[in-house]
Amino acid sequence: MSEPTSRPSRAQQRIDTQERILSAAGRLFAALGYDRTTIRAVAAAAEVDAGLVMHYFGSKEQLFALATKTETPLVTGETPEEVAEQLLGILRQSLIEEPIASLAALRSMLTHPDAAAEVGNAHAERVKVSKAIPGVDGNLRAAVVSAILIGVVLGRHLVKLDELADADPDEIVELLRPAVLSLTKADRTE
Repeated sequence: MSEPTSRPSRAQQRIDTQERILSAAGRLFAALGYDRTTIRAVAAAAEVDAGLVMHYFGSKEQLFALATKTETPLVTGETPEEVAEQLLGILRQSLIEEPIASLAALRSMLTHPDAAAEVGNAHAERVKVSKAIPGVDGNLRAAVVSAILIGVVLGRHLVKLDELADADPDEIVELLRPAVLSLTKADRTE
């Protein structure tokens, strides 16, 4: 006689359902953008009733905010070389593992103010690396590096540029390394 399997508690079932809804929402926001993603579509993808989505998340805006919330990796390097290598490492991970929350914000940023703010906040975190980038134009160079990295992730996962979508992440990083290193070093007079 086999032992009875224990069922998850109601609290655990609620948590599992919320996670399933957030996961489905993230995938849909990444694939369709904010405007074309509906609560009904999220509910269908999560295999729940649309009323339950609204019960847990209140509105499409709140659902979007939670589905696109990302943990921005910290860049702690103190030298330009350390900063460059950490940024390239973050890029490599984003090329390997499709960053659904970031992609949802990127897909939606041109049509939804909250998405634009989310992308801007992530960019602001990256610009903090400008402290390790010497020169009077350190902030500008940090912003250019950030824009390049966003563009590469966008091109690979959303636009799906042929060569970029199929390329080995390490090869992409190696191609970008000289540019990122050049942008993070001061080679101009202050």
